[in-house]
Amino acid sequence: MSKAGALDLASGVGGKIEKDEVLSAVEQYEKYHGCTGGEEEERKANYTDMVNKYYDLSTSFYEFGWGESFHFAHRWKGESLKESIKRHEHFLALQLGLKPGQKVLDVGCGIGGPLREIARFSSTSVTGLNNNEYQITRGKELNRIVGVDKTCDFVKADFMKMPFPDNSFDAIYAIEATCHAPDAYGCYKEIYRVLKPGQCFAAYEWCMTDSFDPQNKEHQRIKAEIEIGDGLPDIRFSRQCLDALKQAGFEVIWEKDLATESPVTWYMPLDTNHFSLSTFRLTAVGRFCTRNLVKFLEYVGLAPKGSQRVQDFLEKAAEGLVEGGRKEIFTPMYFFLVRKPLSDGQ
Repeated sequence: MSKAGALDLASGVGGKIEKDEVLSAVEQYEKYHGCTGGEEEERKANYTDMVNKYYDLSTSFYEFGWGESFHFAHRWKGESLKESIKRHEHFLALQLGLKPGQKVLDVGCGIGGPLREIARFSSTSVTGLNNNEYQITRGKELNRIVGVDKTCDFVKADFMKMPFPDNSFDAIYAIEATCHAPDAYGCYKEIYRVLKPGQCFAAYEWCMTDSFDPQNKEHQRIKAEIEIGDGLPDIRFSRQCLDALKQAGFEVIWEKDLATESPVTWYMPLDTNHFSLSTFRLTAVGRFCTRNLVKFLEYVGLAPKGSQRVQDFLEKAAEGLVEGGRKEIFTPMYFFLVRKPLSDGQ
């Protein structure tokens, strides 16, 4: 790890939170979750604050370890993680049938890695919707660097209350983002509203599979670890997402858990039993180095107090994700392609 990379990580921890308030923000965030006594209803009621704190605290760690696209991917043998992530994004663009000049919405866009890739791949104008000020500031800078700032932009808003007129977009997608919504139906209904009639919405959702047993203590623990480590109010079953889409008015074209047919497991980059130079920062050795570096930076005052706590809950999330993947009780890529009817009978 370079000295410059280490300092970039340290300087970004906390996002727009004042550095001397990071530890307090970590403590407030942790209290939302069940393993620290929090309740699901409280997380849902305060999802905006919870998710904003999560991304203020974790974005620098994500970008440092994962790159600009904060998501997993269906992966072929012989394919690097970076290649699979790009193909995963191109797949969405192709499923949506994007055409040059179309106006597209990325719901929950992070710092805009997929936004930039899809915009360049399809020659479309993509708007990124995000409620986190720090991520938007970072995303705008990255848009400027690669030269898509004239055709792509960000809007700061809650995806449960979008500031767009009805029938605004030619296509909409979401990548591992609407899982942060406190209510799937409410989120999908808002997406339905701003999508033009006859056009499509595609997404990768984080879901519990039918193999998840709500009464199984181990399954409960894994789910809770993923929720606290990834800023989630709850993780829905894939069938609940499908029902919510239909209730919102969408016609389902096709849906499938793409993780079930991935030749390389989606969680391999997080698996401590796997070593790869191309994803060294995510391996057991890489995470050990990052953990101790963050501890040192916090000790000498270059990283704010609480940084190590952030690293800890992100590592706990990684453990939960790997266990959830191995037991096939969780998937980060329940894919669906749905269409808004030409005539809205609702």
